[in-house]
Amino acid sequence: MDSDTIPHVLAIDDDPVIRELIADYLGENDLHVTTVATGDEMARALSEHAIDVIVLDLGLAGEDGMELARKVRAESTIPIIMVTGRKEEADRVMGLELGADDYVTKPFSPRELLARVRAVLRRYRVQATLPERDSTRRAFRFRGWELNLRTRRLMAPGGRQVALSNGEYNLLVALCRAPQRVLTREQLLSMSRLHEAEVYDRTVDVQVRRLRSKIETEQTQPQLIVTERGAGYRLACDVETLY
Repeated sequence: MDSDTIPHVLAIDDDPVIRELIADYLGENDLHVTTVATGDEMARALSEHAIDVIVLDLGLAGEDGMELARKVRAESTIPIIMVTGRKEEADRVMGLELGADDYVTKPFSPRELLARVRAVLRRYRVQATLPERDSTRRAFRFRGWELNLRTRRLMAPGGRQVALSNGEYNLLVALCRAPQRVLTREQLLSMSRLHEAEVYDRTVDVQVRRLRSKIETEQTQPQLIVTERGAGYRLACDVETLY
């Protein structure tokens, strides 16, 4: 395999044994791996390398792994796989809401981690082709918001750019394609490709909460993404398609 096409994994863990385990096993399975121990080293690696997926231990000594995940998601759409304690369900849910794409729990098998890394990479390759399905469309505009399908950027009514994870972007595209229609969770899973994540049984609800936090004025009384109890979700406004 050409070295330029080998996916590059960045693993952040303060345990040198785990770093070596990840580097050795993923490296033996056609992945390029960089391992670091701190948030500063992570930031430096991200600035120096084209990273395809991040494996982030939330339990770093002396650092807030959740805050590191938040910073990554605010600056990029690089997929994140969290590493959490087996009993830390709250951390897993919060991490997913912040924009993580998947998780593994300690102790984990290298084989499971490899499977999840491959699944995330596969999903992102599929997602990267989604705008091509709207090749004749340039953007969606609704209530002053504009979602550019070519740059994958969301602009707020005042002109501020709002960062979206790939999952949030694909969910919003799915809603914009069917404005004013009630879409079931199953339809949204299929239309936004979220079904390939297999990370949490309420994946759609997590993505909706994250998206609402970015586009709704009042999350407790959403005016754009409306819950239709027992049915699903609806984008409760008209959408203009720009060509």
